[in-house]
Amino acid sequence: MRASFFAFLAAALLPLMASGDETAVPQSRLSELLSSEDDSGFETAIAPRPFVFPADHGPHPGFRNEWWYVTGNLDGDGGRRFGFELTIFRFALTPAIPSAESNWRSNQVYIAHFAVTDADGERFYTAERYSRAALGLAGAAADPFRVWIDDWEIAATEQGQPEQWRLRATDPEFALDVTLTAAKPPVLNGVGGLSRKSAEPGNASYYYSITRWLAEGLLRLGGDEFRVSGSSWLDREWSTSALGADQLGWDWFALQLSDGSELMFYNLRKLDGSQDEYSAGTWIKADGTAQHLDREDVEITVIDTWNSPEGGTYPSAWTLFLPGRGLSLDIRPVMADQELFTTVRYWEGAVDVEGERRGVPVEGRGYVELTGYAD
Repeated sequence: MRASFFAFLAAALLPLMASGDETAVPQSRLSELLSSEDDSGFETAIAPRPFVFPADHGPHPGFRNEWWYVTGNLDGDGGRRFGFELTIFRFALTPAIPSAESNWRSNQVYIAHFAVTDADGERFYTAERYSRAALGLAGAAADPFRVWIDDWEIAATEQGQPEQWRLRATDPEFALDVTLTAAKPPVLNGVGGLSRKSAEPGNASYYYSITRWLAEGLLRLGGDEFRVSGSSWLDREWSTSALGADQLGWDWFALQLSDGSELMFYNLRKLDGSQDEYSAGTWIKADGTAQHLDREDVEITVIDTWNSPEGGTYPSAWTLFLPGRGLSLDIRPVMADQELFTTVRYWEGAVDVEGERRGVPVEGRGYVELTGYAD
């Protein structure tokens, strides 16, 4: 039975935080987290809006949910290959901010997922944190930009232009501290930044990306520390209800190619496994200009699968063909097992890309997210 994630949080997550119990919260389907029967009082994504930067890097508390999603591929000492993800989610439990009768009162909950892929070591590290936005434990700010849970944070530096952020997250087994320098300006996804996910009005998000950052810093795995560098990707969305009742999940591709271009595409899947007509994406040229992609612009063929030891079968290799751009890409994970067991269970991992564009060889790296496949 479908349920609102926000009722789920109120019933399960907040009592755990109030009691100090660190027991993992129950898992839920991501499709349930991004849909709701009652949106009253919240703002909704209905029409295109002007985007203003850096202000829109900050929070949009009138909407129910929001995330700051950073992924990247890194090379360490001696060419050792890594991938990483740091995502911070903001969820509003009620439309109104409660009166400040207590410093503990807040209607905002933050959840963060941190993962590192050690391709050469064949190990996938994951961690999760969650907190209410009270007493400075978690929060988001626009000026200067910062979003955080405890000592995990994504924050602007004082560098100015080009835009520069610092990303830091530490777990007993692994840690990451990198500086990200934007190599391209933000691009708006969908139509004017309005990304519709179904036919029902309001089932949409405001969505932009910064598709190429230069990353440099330190990665720790156990007692080993690596100086790393590479490339990262930022996805930013905020909405109130993003998925329809007949939608199960999505396959999201974020690919950075050697000719300086990037491709983002999300393949929305219905409950019966078919592709939803609102699947869409963005093609970003080397000069940073972006073009919207409709469902019919991208053909996806699954060429391999991976069976999770915990149940469920995920696609594990793909061919993406964009006939209008003469682009054909083969995409393969650097490791088959990059599955996260967090408040939601999903697959998110680093991939390698090979192919050609109008007869010219092209290669690249990227990240793929797969939801709705877990049993």
